[in-house]
Amino acid sequence: MARLMAIFSLAALTVVPGCAQAPTPRAGASPVRWTPAAVSTENYESSPTFTPDGREMYFVAADRNFRNYRILKTTCEDGDWSAPVPAPFGLPLPIIEADPFVTPDGRRLYFISSRHAPAREDFDIWYVERGPEGGWGPAVRLPEPVNSEQAELLPRVTADGTLYFGSDRPGGFGQSDIYVANEDRPGHWTVRNVGPPVSTAANDYEADVTFDGRSMVLVSDRGAKSHLYQFIRRDGGWTEVGRGPGRDDVFQVGPIQSPDGDRLLFAEADSQRSGEVYLFDLRPDTDQSWPPCTATSGRGSESNDSTEVGSGTQVVEPLRRGRRSTP
Repeated sequence: MARLMAIFSLAALTVVPGCAQAPTPRAGASPVRWTPAAVSTENYESSPTFTPDGREMYFVAADRNFRNYRILKTTCEDGDWSAPVPAPFGLPLPIIEADPFVTPDGRRLYFISSRHAPAREDFDIWYVERGPEGGWGPAVRLPEPVNSEQAELLPRVTADGTLYFGSDRPGGFGQSDIYVANEDRPGHWTVRNVGPPVSTAANDYEADVTFDGRSMVLVSDRGAKSHLYQFIRRDGGWTEVGRGPGRDDVFQVGPIQSPDGDRLLFAEADSQRSGEVYLFDLRPDTDQSWPPCTATSGRGSESNDSTEVGSGTQVVEPLRRGRRSTP
């Protein structure tokens, strides 16, 4: 089946007064289901991103068979997330849009879109900028060599403006690799492959990097399914520190770390639901103010270890690499 998963706050988020804190998993314990009640459906939700003031969340939604990707917006109202609405900068189906990411300063929101090529699944990176009245401006497509004729996925930007993304462009180490880009001058970008041990002969297609550029959570098909792998920045390069959280029998995608890198949100199949967002503490004594606003699903903070994939339900992985095929 199609394999692109779209799937992405200043060094400390300002929490909206009155907004409840997230459920509290123990570091090293099983992840807890986080998806807010107004957001959670039997379909697929992933890749939340938050404005620095904690008042807005953008996320990816699709049907349970991972079709019809779109970006939705919800706001923190009276201590809870509101019913989602289409993102104001989004285009309607059949245009596919996903992987939203708000930059650390809140001035830009990056996302991927097929709006430049509606007849085919060529996902490029676009962005919108916050206007003087608080709304988002017109969408701008990043130039080559950031975008290519292949798919670009999950843009992430650090505090110094460095852009990380996945792409299945030719010339890499595997089916898809992680790339890093810097804007040397306005409109001119330098792009390079991050290289091993991040980019390998496997399908390495999503990478979330903390705002300080020191911690990475990678999504890779290094086993039978897409799982999370953790890296730290050391001596100018990336060092793998181990497998991330999540079950072995289902995929994990759409990671996003808290600004200081001590908490992690990611999507995973959950019983009859094709995708729910889970919260995991990467370290003890975490900042409980992230994620902002209400963070319970309305069904309790359930460990995904206790949830079985329903018998007779085919749980397939999300779209990846911008190609559609039959499972």
